Amino acid sequence: MLARDPESVDYGGLMGQLEQADRDIRRISGEGAQTPERDLWARLEQYSTAFSDEARRLLSVAEPETFSSIDLFRYHEAFTSVIARLIEAEYRKVSAARAQIDRRSSRLLRESALFAGGAGFLALLFSGFTVRLVSRLTAAMHSQGEELSRVSWQMLSNQEAAARRFSHELHDELGQELTAIKTNLTALEANGQVNPARLDDSLQLVDEAIGNVRQMSQLLRPTILDDFGLEASLRWLCEGFAARTGIDVRLDSDFPGRLPDETETHLFRIAQEALTNIARHSGAKSAQLNLAAKGAQITLSIQDDGRGLGAARPARGGAPGSGLGMTGMRARARGAGGDLSVRSRPGGGVLIEVRVPIRHETHSHPPG
Repeated sequence: MLARDPESVDYGGLMGQLEQADRDIRRISGEGAQTPERDLWARLEQYSTAFSDEARRLLSVAEPETFSSIDLFRYHEAFTSVIARLIEAEYRKVSAARAQIDRRSSRLLRESALFAGGAGFLALLFSGFTVRLVSRLTAAMHSQGEELSRVSWQMLSNQEAAARRFSHELHDELGQELTAIKTNLTALEANGQVNPARLDDSLQLVDEAIGNVRQMSQLLRPTILDDFGLEASLRWLCEGFAARTGIDVRLDSDFPGRLPDETETHLFRIAQEALTNIARHSGAKSAQLNLAAKGAQITLSIQDDGRGLGAARPARGGAPGSGLGMTGMRARARGAGGDLSVRSRPGGGVLIEVRVPIRHETHSHPPG
């Protein structure tokens, strides 16, 4: 909507949201500076500031150039990567705290059995103190994790909105201008006023520019997702992936309906990331996507016939299946109110299954 009616865009409101996000990040990063992850928090603040500055610059330009938003999305990817690493660190802390609770509880049970007589009351007193102390620690860590998730979710939502806006600007404005140029060049050819060879070269360059604009628009935010919904966008994704990689990809779906915009976006991005991982790491010859409504849930599954996680080659020295891509898919599944499971065996491929609740809400981005 911002791309199609720039006069109605509340730029003041967008600037205010960026300022508020910067303040939140600075405050949380200040608190995180006292933790072992201080370097990650510092990088988080750095990428957030760079993203905000680039967004302000782009919003201040009346007619941005075709590829002026590349830095914005590079900062977005860097910011999202740091968020994923911080979330993983918080989960490791929670797991360690839970393990510590288990160890202390087991020790207290053994000691209580030895001092069941005269020391029973003392053991109970220390047990209550330990549980209370660990409970406070767990509550504090849980609160910090929730706050980080809220800020991360807000930034993801804002970045998706920015991607949609720039996508439609590229597709609807610059694409139309290039088409008009091509029409003018064709008219010049009819009048015989220019060199035919030079005119042919110009027309070819314009065709290539139009194709590049359309490709960039689809990479930022596929308009088919807004206009026709999840099933159509997944089919488009599979066809394009098969054409680029030579991997046979099929989609089976019994759900042609619409879902809330956020749910459709999350499921589409999960499928996109899963196919990217298949192309990079699996060595698969074919893949199968299934979209099905089961009761009050909708299920999206992606399965390949590749090497599996245990046999896949690690990316950049990491363990198979432990990269930020998988973490991002899990975060998106949770953001849609659902969960994601991964099953794999060496030589048997990988099965990723996402289950999210079906919310019967009005779609926030209807066609047109």
